[in-house]
Amino acid sequence: MLPIPIKHENMAARRWPVITLSLIAINTVVFLFTTFSSTDTSEQRRELSADIILLAAQHPEVKLQEEEQRVVDSFQKRKPQMWEQVQNPNRPAINAFDAKIRKMNDPDALQAEMDRLHTEFAQLKASSFEEQYAFVPAHPKPISYLTANFLHGGWEHLIGNMWFLWLAGFVLEDVWGRPLYTAFYLIAGVAALQIHAWTNSASLVPTLGASGAVAALMGAFLVRFPKMKIEMLWVLWFSIIKLLRTGNPFRYFRFKAAAYWLLPLWLLQEILFGSISGNDGVAHWAHVGGFLFGALAALAIQYSGIEQKANKAIEQEIAWTNDTEVEQASQMMEQGQLSEAQLVLAGYVSKNPNSLDAWALLRQIYSRQSDSNAYLDATVRTCSLHLRAHEVEAAFQDYAEFIDGGGGKLPASNWLELCKGAEEIQEFDRAFSEYMELAQSYPTERQSLTAQLSAARLCVKKLNRPEEALSIYEAAAKSPVPHLDWDQIIQAGIKEAKAALSTSNAAAARAQ
Repeated sequence: MLPIPIKHENMAARRWPVITLSLIAINTVVFLFTTFSSTDTSEQRRELSADIILLAAQHPEVKLQEEEQRVVDSFQKRKPQMWEQVQNPNRPAINAFDAKIRKMNDPDALQAEMDRLHTEFAQLKASSFEEQYAFVPAHPKPISYLTANFLHGGWEHLIGNMWFLWLAGFVLEDVWGRPLYTAFYLIAGVAALQIHAWTNSASLVPTLGASGAVAALMGAFLVRFPKMKIEMLWVLWFSIIKLLRTGNPFRYFRFKAAAYWLLPLWLLQEILFGSISGNDGVAHWAHVGGFLFGALAALAIQYSGIEQKANKAIEQEIAWTNDTEVEQASQMMEQGQLSEAQLVLAGYVSKNPNSLDAWALLRQIYSRQSDSNAYLDATVRTCSLHLRAHEVEAAFQDYAEFIDGGGGKLPASNWLELCKGAEEIQEFDRAFSEYMELAQSYPTERQSLTAQLSAARLCVKKLNRPEEALSIYEAAAKSPVPHLDWDQIIQAGIKEAKAALSTSNAAAARAQ
């Protein structure tokens, strides 16, 4: 069984992910409606299609209506060898209908048989919700570019898509804002289906599901959060030893992996399956197309400045909704009612923990009350919120005030995010020094090892200091922090640093 994602490092948002939750709700309601109120005719359609193909193969003189001709042409294109076998008059009969038509010689009776099949096929199609609203590559309806994204073929199909939609969607909604995120999702679904149509132009197999749009979210997630760690769960179903010992045949393994290598592996898997699997019932090229569309669109959004504008609008909206209580507390502070203001703000942040304005006012109160511990805790909070809003310089200002206030060292997780923020604004020297200081300050914490590896990576990739990178990687290999899951990364880093050092030494020798 393949591993499945269960969470990632950023499972929080500034606002309720209304659009993501709405999309999940719509998909679920549509699935329930189509499952319990529509007649399941898929098996009947398959049987009728098979009969049409058998009759057309054995008696090519029979005239076909447009719909039946599409069925036959699609079968010929997708399965040419099987079509030749079906045409063979000496093969054994496949079913009772096949045996019946092989005994018929009257052209009128054969045509009447085909006309009967046409009538039944048309009636089934008219009553099928899937046929009306799913996406058929050979003759797509305009409405199906939208509706197909909200149809699913079963509970597993629905749950899988909705889980991936939740994990990738709510964080993108948080940084892009609701209008941009909604437009992206709907356009991505259209793009994924169109790419599927280009790669399967003759297919009459209805395509449905949100997986193309969800794949686009995954591509955007890779561009937007390439270093975010995703926690994976791997369930092994058949553990005989564990079954004998505990009566439970399952074994569970958890591991974390960065998006920048986990998601490309998924993409390569889809490309491979799409290339070799043929018509296996999964729209692999819709997944590939959606993923690539999402990645390119996310790059455009990031570098066009649209995301920054959306973030600013979100912050303004949050601040506007906070005006009443925050303004009340601000007025109390002006009148010297610090304790009363503190009570108002403490109650407010307990319900709205991501309000930057409220935490900033609390900092002021704690400073005026000389409550150094509370002041430092609130400063850590504002630093984290500034980073979440991608206001890195403001976060570093909080960090400086934390140090000036006697804070000593930031909590390891917050410090690590600050280091990543420095990388985000391409201040690599600052990021390197903070990573190293973090590693030295928390030598037994998991974040220490993460900081060492990040610092070594910067030395190789950005700072051209391979000798220092090699030293850091070797120190990481000896770290007291358990790191069996990172051994391959460390060894690969050592190898890369040695290669870069060799190249650097060779260049220096040539220069002499």
